Amino acid sequence: MATLVTFHAHPDDECIGTGGVMRKAHEEGHRVVLVVATRGELGEIPPGLLAEGETLTERRVKETHASADILGVDRVEFLPYTDSGMAGDATNDDEGTFWTADVEKAARQLADILVEEKADVLTCYDDNGGYGHPDHIQVHRVGVRAGELAGTPRVYQNTQNRDEFRKRSAAFAEREGVDMPPPDFEIGKPEAELTGAVDVRDYLGHKRKAMRAHASQISEESFFLSLPDEIFAEAFGVEWFIRAGQGPGITETDIMAGL
Repeated sequence: MATLVTFHAHPDDECIGTGGVMRKAHEEGHRVVLVVATRGELGEIPPGLLAEGETLTERRVKETHASADILGVDRVEFLPYTDSGMAGDATNDDEGTFWTADVEKAARQLADILVEEKADVLTCYDDNGGYGHPDHIQVHRVGVRAGELAGTPRVYQNTQNRDEFRKRSAAFAEREGVDMPPPDFEIGKPEAELTGAVDVRDYLGHKRKAMRAHASQISEESFFLSLPDEIFAEAFGVEWFIRAGQGPGITETDIMAGL
């Protein structure tokens, strides 16, 4: 048995980016640990969803644990930071946000967990945080440094295949006869920079169920859950990674291989 630690910015990020590899590792007998930098305090919540007296923070923590149970997580930890909001928001620089955290201090907090768990594998995000969110960028900085401090053997940057995303979006728009302007931010990294591609189609049921557990953020009408099964499999059936020292090209198809 090996130990996989996945590090994410907010509740719900875990199931979207690495839900497949988490469940896969669990079913193969490995220990899975989820560390979340914030409790997603600034998420947008549908009216009437919270129970009387319940805060969004409390709800998102509950949802994280529910998602973690579905994905086979053995331990959930939150770092002591708050949600920074989207890029450019006035909240980015508020005291206590993850974006304003001292990278070395935050990395040591994560490294302590890595050392305690004797982690074999750590996932964080690419250097643009997947799509430019301040907290996601900070996950990259803190995660990479924590891996160095703890001496974690394998550190993977979870990302998206930008080239495939563009092709898939164009094909979907043509098939559905809709106009889909490109987002005003870059998604993931070019295919040439990717070194790992894990087929997680066998775990899409768990991945989608974990998304549903985050009802305060991912509604049934959302892009993630409204997709037909076939299109969902195209969009989420492979999880992409970059690992320093690997490549060029895809050289790994299982981040837990040999462990």
